[in-house]
Amino acid sequence: MTTTHTSAVALGPIRQGPLAGLALATAVAFVALFAGRTVPLIGGPVFGIVFGMLVRNLLSPGATFEPGIQFAAKYVLQWSIIALGAGLSLDQVAHTGLSSLAVTAVTVTAAGLTAWGLGRLLGVGGRLRLLIGVGTAICGGSAIAAVAPIVKPDNHETAFAISTIFLFNVAAVLLFPPLGHWLHLSDSGFGMWAGTAINDTSSVVAAGYSYSKDAGDYATIVKLTRATLIIPICLVLASLAAWREKQNSNGSFRLMRVFPWFILWFLVASGLRTAGMIPADLQPWIREAAEFLIIVALSAIGLSSNLRRMGATGVRPVVLGLGVWIAVSVSSLAVQYALGQI
Repeated sequence: MTTTHTSAVALGPIRQGPLAGLALATAVAFVALFAGRTVPLIGGPVFGIVFGMLVRNLLSPGATFEPGIQFAAKYVLQWSIIALGAGLSLDQVAHTGLSSLAVTAVTVTAAGLTAWGLGRLLGVGGRLRLLIGVGTAICGGSAIAAVAPIVKPDNHETAFAISTIFLFNVAAVLLFPPLGHWLHLSDSGFGMWAGTAINDTSSVVAAGYSYSKDAGDYATIVKLTRATLIIPICLVLASLAAWREKQNSNGSFRLMRVFPWFILWFLVASGLRTAGMIPADLQPWIREAAEFLIIVALSAIGLSSNLRRMGATGVRPVVLGLGVWIAVSVSSLAVQYALGQI
């Protein structure tokens, strides 16, 4: 009897609680999707965060919505990353991105060191430093979404990090093309710069193709290669989390507890796509579903974000984001000049 009662209690929130919150997050996501397609420079994920924050702080959804909002922020987020794997071939790096690996390695290192050093100097919290650093180094909001289930930041930290990354995405789209012409960059040189120094794929595409078609093609390939680095980054973070848990539990090692299983399923999905087991005509639908799931998850994060807590953080994370972005942009150009790629 005790077991049955415990199971009923455990299943209660799943049967009742998540429905209201999931419905709310999905409704916000549909509006954000439409807004993102109307204004692609901003994109649906950012609109999802913003609209979710507005609903949370203006309408104050009650406790009934909370289980579903948290469910979407965690599990729908993981499902979206797995679905993205179905659109990424495992051999993309080998076939299209080897020339960008040296530049990408330097920019990722520059982002990590700057986020750690400047973040400590500014007094920005460790998890927020990590989110801004990874988001700037790898692929913006998608990278933040991927590492969030591992490092377990507060939702307002995730929202703040994504908002900061978005600010410099917009700046990059506006500034990179004229700067590229001023520096007399070749199409491949600008494509490499945009692909390694601009965060989100949509912004890379916008900046690249505004420079030239060839620059846009090159930038997109480099960006896809760079995005694959989120896999080893997540595995390293999971290993560190396991080590810390071992230290805090007097030697009890629990890798299975902190291992990011969604990354494993991401690799499985990518492997199926590489092996040709996912029909080509189905892949666009999977990609659309993945993008919408990301918007649902980020809408949920917005719905659980506290503007007062974000306001209390001040401008320091924005200054940190600016510093990391400058470090990535300058190091990308410096390596290309050193290697004679420009």
